[in-house]
Amino acid sequence: MDQTIQLALSISVPTLAVMFGILTNNSRLNDLNLRFNDLNLRLNELRADMNNRFDHVDRRFDDAKEMWRSELHRVEEVLDARLKHLEEG
Repeated sequence: MDQTIQLALSISVPTLAVMFGILTNNSRLNDLNLRFNDLNLRLNELRADMNNRFDHVDRRFDDAKEMWRSELHRVEEVLDARLKHLEEG
């Protein structure tokens, strides 16, 4: 009887220790997976915010380009009028 108890303890204690280790590692891996998912969501939000900001900058550049074109067109018209006036006079 004493040998049976000793045999059961020698088998069950390491088995329980290994099972506890497996469950602990599984729990930690799940926590790590949740953190990676959270990080991925935050990076996607950051990427969307950066895209919005760059779109805004692109629009501002387009607006500035249009403004310069209109100003240069106005200057060209003034210069053409002055040149025409000089040619006539």
